[in-house]
Amino acid sequence: MAITAALPAVALADTPDVLEIWPGGVAPGSKGTALVQKMVERSQDPARPDRYMEGITRPYLTIHRPARPDGRALLIMPGGGYQRVVVDKEGGELAPLLTAQGFTIFVLTYRLPGEAPQHGPTVALQDAQRAMRVIRQKAKGFRIDPDRLGVMGFSAGGHVAATLGTKFAETVYEPVDAADTQSAKPDKLALVYPVIDMGLAAHTGSRDRMLGPNPSEEAVARFSVDRNVTAQTPPTFLLHAADDTAVPVENSLLFHAACRKVGVAVEMHIYARGGHGFGHGARIAADNPLKRWPELFVEWYGRG
Repeated sequence: MAITAALPAVALADTPDVLEIWPGGVAPGSKGTALVQKMVERSQDPARPDRYMEGITRPYLTIHRPARPDGRALLIMPGGGYQRVVVDKEGGELAPLLTAQGFTIFVLTYRLPGEAPQHGPTVALQDAQRAMRVIRQKAKGFRIDPDRLGVMGFSAGGHVAATLGTKFAETVYEPVDAADTQSAKPDKLALVYPVIDMGLAAHTGSRDRMLGPNPSEEAVARFSVDRNVTAQTPPTFLLHAADDTAVPVENSLLFHAACRKVGVAVEMHIYARGGHGFGHGARIAADNPLKRWPELFVEWYGRG
């Protein structure tokens, strides 16, 4: 299955739509904050944008529709170290590869726990749960199967995704409308160079922004996602580079071991080279077998 070969022949059904996930747009706990939601461009190359969003009070989904949807859908949480949400490399750029395979893609721009004290450490989980429920509530209009809705997360977005995969039933906000009767459980879970541990293997920037510089042992345990894996955690795909110096590969190893311990189906791919934030496609060296990872993901997702 050659994903890249299929790209020229398959077009998006339309341009991406944007959908705010909370009634009225502003999320619970964000009303009245002094944050200014804005997009920042950090690339000097117009042909390769590298934007991120900060000051987020109005979380939203960017929806990429395939020309021929097959019912599968994927909610993507980009990374950004809980300081920002990267929207191109780990979001919009990946969408054409997956819509070409029939997936409907939803990229979540979620709130950040480190931006304002009133947000708190569960704020991104609130948005992730809510996004899943809104997508399922509107599944017919999106032409997707609500039982084939997976989640993918990168770096700190991997922490959001993994937290959703282990705390999908935890009450972290009060229901606001009928969408909140839907399940927030992912059908499948894909974690790409994910932040998992809040202890010795932590990405310190993500941990400090989420829990503060001196978190309690209780907080470390609560938000170290591998410690919350149960038999109800969805089947999981893990991807990491062994030479990642930002988010150590031990993060994926810990989650893999936790899944195996309770019998969760898990597949892991660790590559010798790639570093952190390798993205996909032309961002990865031509001689690095890591370039095949989207193809491996699609093959894995299609099983069962």
